[in-house]
Amino acid sequence: MENSKGKGIMDRLKNASMTQWVKFILVSLVCVFFTVWAGTLWVLLFIPFLFDIYVSRFVNWGGWKQSDNKILRKIAEWADAIIFALVAVYVINIFFFQNYKIPTSSLEKSLLVGDFLFVSKMSYGPRVPMTPLSFPLAQHTLPILNTKSYIEKPQWEYKRLKGFGSVQHDDIVVFNFPVGDTVAEKVPNPDYYSLVYQYGRDYVWSHPEEFGEILYRPVDRRENYVKRAVALPGDWLRIVNGDVFINGKKQKNIPGLQYNYFVETKALMSEKLFEELNVSKDDRALLNPNRETFKRLLDFGYQVDSLGDMNYIYRLPLTNEAYARVKKSSNLVSIRREPNGLYGDKTFPLNMNTGWTRDDFGPLWIPKKGATVGISEANLPLYEHIIRNIEHNKLEVKDGVVYINDAPADKYTFKMDYYWMMGDNRHNSADSRYWGFVPEDHVVGKPIFVWMSIDKDKPTFSSVRWNRMFKIVHD
Repeated sequence: MENSKGKGIMDRLKNASMTQWVKFILVSLVCVFFTVWAGTLWVLLFIPFLFDIYVSRFVNWGGWKQSDNKILRKIAEWADAIIFALVAVYVINIFFFQNYKIPTSSLEKSLLVGDFLFVSKMSYGPRVPMTPLSFPLAQHTLPILNTKSYIEKPQWEYKRLKGFGSVQHDDIVVFNFPVGDTVAEKVPNPDYYSLVYQYGRDYVWSHPEEFGEILYRPVDRRENYVKRAVALPGDWLRIVNGDVFINGKKQKNIPGLQYNYFVETKALMSEKLFEELNVSKDDRALLNPNRETFKRLLDFGYQVDSLGDMNYIYRLPLTNEAYARVKKSSNLVSIRREPNGLYGDKTFPLNMNTGWTRDDFGPLWIPKKGATVGISEANLPLYEHIIRNIEHNKLEVKDGVVYINDAPADKYTFKMDYYWMMGDNRHNSADSRYWGFVPEDHVVGKPIFVWMSIDKDKPTFSSVRWNRMFKIVHD
């Protein structure tokens, strides 16, 4: 019997065509290359199965194709195609690239709301999935079903495979929201930590009717954000009157950078002018409709006439080019940068009295892997989230002394690199100025080009921005 089996296998090997052998060798080489790249030896266990699928065919893997039952055969064909597609999408999405849609105006005019991005994970190296059992293309919640799109266990430790490069100054980067580890289900914005700062932890946890269930999300299941990396690990950052300085040097000019301005006009601005300025409907704010006085505006020097009326005052984000266009308008009375502190929220860190604002911030050092800093109760708020939530240490303060993992500590050595991310729409961007550092394990990838762009302010049939199709994100 054994000789018969052995003879049968040898006959199969002799009868195997050159095409079968070539397919097996090519697929096996892919497994070997992936093993070397990822450092995962278990992938090599697939090679014996591949040998049987392509060459020996001892097991009839496609036996369902010979079934006499047409319905069963059709169901099996569909199942085979669906499973193959899901596996292919899963692998591509994790290791090579993914789609990302711009949801907010934080990077205008570099990227616009409605842009669909091709995001390369190979640019900085893909992460090995931390929650490997997940449904492809769903970040954390399955649509319609409204349930988790992933299984929490097992969870793997952070590991990044080799890529084409690393994050550079002014790169636009997609990353997981660093303070998105804890989420109030009904109030995802502002973030959980801002809610706790504003209302208190006990109040947030004891009012589920207002805030919903408090959820925890693993790193790779947190919301995706996209911003510009203005500062890298080890850099010193400072913002002076809205201008960013890195290690004492002013950030290079970024086309499309914009700030909010108060624009005072004698009459209402036209739709045509808004289109020329490229200001979307969501970004237009008329602060005193019907020319009614807005008391806060009086505090900033705006005048009223004898009837108590005021000129129309808009709050608009403008680039340098748009600012110059407004200056030429015969309807203009005055234009000025939005007063600092009027709309700016409390900046990072929330529980430290720094006096920093969105336009005047720092100096601040960006943590670097292996670097050590002195810590005390006074400066702990700068690094508290990193030490406790990102690098998972036990952190306490007793009688003015900092304890890390139950031992008194006056210094801390960082385990990861960190980045400082900001939007180009500087007065309309929830970024590092408000929630702090972005850890290296949160970096997802680098947008390469815009493959589709939809203008939500336009009618359906004219909403496609054809001029942005396949627009390169990075020069």
